[in-house]
Amino acid sequence: MKINLNSLSGLLFFAILLITGCKPNSSTQETDLPTGFILQESDLPDYEKDIDHRELLTALDDRSDESIRTGEHIYNNTCFNCHGNPDQEGSMPNAFKFWEGEFKVGKDPYSIYQTLTRGYGSMPPQVSLTPTEKYDLINYLRETFIREKNPGQFVEIDSTYLASLPMGSTTGPAPKEFKPWAEMDYGNFLINTYELVGLNAPERERSSGPSPLPDENLIKANFAYKGIAVRLDQGKGGVAAGKAWMMFDHDLMRVAGALTGEGFIDWEAILFNGKHNISPRTVGDLHFSNPVAPAWANPSTGKFDDPRFQARDGRKFGPLSREWAQYKGLYQFRDRVIIFYTVGSAKVLETFGLETLENQPIFTRTLNISPSVKPLKMRIAPKGTAVGLVGEGAVLKEESGFLVMETSPSRPIKVKILIGKSGIKGLSQYAKTTTPPESLESLTTGGPSRYPQKLTSEVQSGTQEGPFQVDIMNPPFDSPWKNQFRLSGIDFFKDPNKGVICSTDGDVWMVEGFTKNSGNLTWQRIASGMFQPLGIKVVNEEIFVTCRDQLVKLHDFNGDRETDYYEAFNSDHLVTDHFHEFAMGLQTDKEGNFYYAKSARHAREALVPQHGTLIKVSKDGQKTEIIATGFRAANGVCINPDGTFIVTDQEGHWNPMNRINWVKKGGFYGNMFGFNPPKDSTEKGMEQPLVWVERDRDQSPSELLWVDSKKWGALNGKLLNLSYGYGKVFVVPFEKVGSQVQGGIFELPIPRFSTGVMRGRFNPGDGQLYLCGLSAWGSTQPQLGGLYRIRKVDQPMVIPVGIQATKTGITLTFTDNLDATSVQDTSHFRVKIWDLLRSRKYGSKHHNEQILQVTKAELSPDKKTIKLTIPNIKPTWGMEIQYHIKDDQGVLREGLVQNTIHQLGEVTTR
Repeated sequence: MKINLNSLSGLLFFAILLITGCKPNSSTQETDLPTGFILQESDLPDYEKDIDHRELLTALDDRSDESIRTGEHIYNNTCFNCHGNPDQEGSMPNAFKFWEGEFKVGKDPYSIYQTLTRGYGSMPPQVSLTPTEKYDLINYLRETFIREKNPGQFVEIDSTYLASLPMGSTTGPAPKEFKPWAEMDYGNFLINTYELVGLNAPERERSSGPSPLPDENLIKANFAYKGIAVRLDQGKGGVAAGKAWMMFDHDLMRVAGALTGEGFIDWEAILFNGKHNISPRTVGDLHFSNPVAPAWANPSTGKFDDPRFQARDGRKFGPLSREWAQYKGLYQFRDRVIIFYTVGSAKVLETFGLETLENQPIFTRTLNISPSVKPLKMRIAPKGTAVGLVGEGAVLKEESGFLVMETSPSRPIKVKILIGKSGIKGLSQYAKTTTPPESLESLTTGGPSRYPQKLTSEVQSGTQEGPFQVDIMNPPFDSPWKNQFRLSGIDFFKDPNKGVICSTDGDVWMVEGFTKNSGNLTWQRIASGMFQPLGIKVVNEEIFVTCRDQLVKLHDFNGDRETDYYEAFNSDHLVTDHFHEFAMGLQTDKEGNFYYAKSARHAREALVPQHGTLIKVSKDGQKTEIIATGFRAANGVCINPDGTFIVTDQEGHWNPMNRINWVKKGGFYGNMFGFNPPKDSTEKGMEQPLVWVERDRDQSPSELLWVDSKKWGALNGKLLNLSYGYGKVFVVPFEKVGSQVQGGIFELPIPRFSTGVMRGRFNPGDGQLYLCGLSAWGSTQPQLGGLYRIRKVDQPMVIPVGIQATKTGITLTFTDNLDATSVQDTSHFRVKIWDLLRSRKYGSKHHNEQILQVTKAELSPDKKTIKLTIPNIKPTWGMEIQYHIKDDQGVLREGLVQNTIHQLGEVTTR
């Protein structure tokens, strides 16, 4: 699969540099570079083939200080997340340590440049860096970490070395700061977790040290954990291009604050600029703010006391009770946002606006409140803030240091609240002249299209040899809204030519052209501004999206397909400020209940019960239940035919390697940093995975799915695993011994995709597999997002789809007939096993590696099943079975099955 670099122009820079160690080449310049690069020379831009490396390295003498400052900036803002420094371990402890490791590809500057440019192993190619920036980064690494701390890896740049470099005529394009996350038009609102701070804000407190990291003291920080940032000023470009904003927190039905300024937020977040362990902060002038507490008094008691779940660090999380107040959703009308929620028995519609008084901004809140059984009270702002009230049925009061609005019961109310900075003069008089509060009902039935353009993209049909062909269906990267298209979920309607795709940047797209094979796809943006969508499901032709803050149901009222109402179908999510707690995947069972997985905090102990869990939401959205616990980074959900689940997990603390888990209700899956873990931290205290996935096979498994297509022949009904880390697809042969499911993975014979692969669905129309993916946190693949189709063609597969571990050996069952003579040669098989060490440390190296002798290999009468006799077979964390045999047509078939054995079954006859 050739990677189209034209589609990489919007690539985020994630300098993950996961270079693992090995012995260095003894020569000064590594002229015999490895062949395992991710990008081939033909994939590179033309200028890379004509770079004057001698000039770039020589120029470092004249700009040494500037170069090192630039390299330090690049390292600290991107690379440090994973690599850390000699004093502080990075978030991925297995990442290469420049101050002590040994380069795998080459230690001289030119070799390191090649690795940065083309990618190698776990390191993605850094296509967004210019040649000058690459050498700035290399210069910083050499002078800061390598020269003194790791001198064996330092190569002097002398005249002999410079003379050995390839000659060229260009130094490439000039460096340019690239911030696609800040340039995208998200629409006029964007939901995220925000920390509200004013000008001259204090530095963030960020803990460090061994894992688990201690909790920071954030009890006084003003986080809108489910913050709806709404742009108030007019203009193009959406919320990111605004100059005035209101921030609404839908956990507490509070206005967290109002801001103005030349910048929206600092974009410090893993899915913005790639930073770990951080949430975005506001950067403008904070005109007023309210603390993290209920905005409306409890209708039953008239008190503002916060009864929500209190975490270990003293903070409270989650929504208020439904009886108190409940967020119902968000209407969009042109660029206006109307928020719908309830307080007790009353329904509230609220919208925000911006007016001016003597060139000073006045923020407005217009509320339509239906009749309530009891009087209602709402905190508007702290005492001293300038506040005015327009309308009837409500009055302003002071209570416990706040300006409070109190409403009359048993009557509909329309009010407009005016809020300005403390010290603004004349607001009372201005309130008499401003427009009266408007009726908002007319804004809730749908408005004109906000994104009327329909975009097209070309389908590149695959012509690969073998049983599978891969069609590249890249999205329209040149969209007018500068979308990043980091695709994170896909599903189809009853019309299989039409589907929906979500992106983690907040969008949902209606896509047509899947089955008509016209050579093009049509893309229509139908929703935007949502909080990190990572799963989507069509249920009875209705669209549901998993977001970090809620399960959203999309409604189109006027037939233009665009979302007019973002219904909060379920918002029981317990959201904290931690960057790692993604809400992943979306599936439904036969009864219509919904399921998604919630990741835990990275390198920290859980704060809320939902951290690291599989979650069930009832069919009507009214109930949330935790099904299983103990996950670290659970990337999606698969529902099995028997009603159980499969959830993957990633290598890390308490996870010595990646896991594929066959999940039982009530099970605990190993992460002792999860919420309320069992006292037994040994392997006996957790459920064992189906397989421990070796990092060389897959750095980061994502979602699994069952093949549901007769066109896929012998693979129909089999299990597939998708690879976010390496952009692969695996078959998962497995067995059940007693109550334990165990098995392995086998990579499909297709090239790596240019993104990590997140989600897949079989299209009921053409019976083929459609995949979408992205590259953001920790993927090795270079492209931001992608859409693909895998077509099964009429060629033999010869893929292992069955595995049994018995007391005498291993049995492998293939999709196609094999050659008996080839199979009987035991030298055609190599079996290796190893142990792992599970601990609070990040990951594990191999322990007790052994080669097991295969003393006999025989082909069963069905001609598809190989029985390997292995006298020393035993349960093992990891096993690799390599083979090179022939099929019944004499074609050589080489492959590797990587598996786990928990129990040895009895020998059966076939």
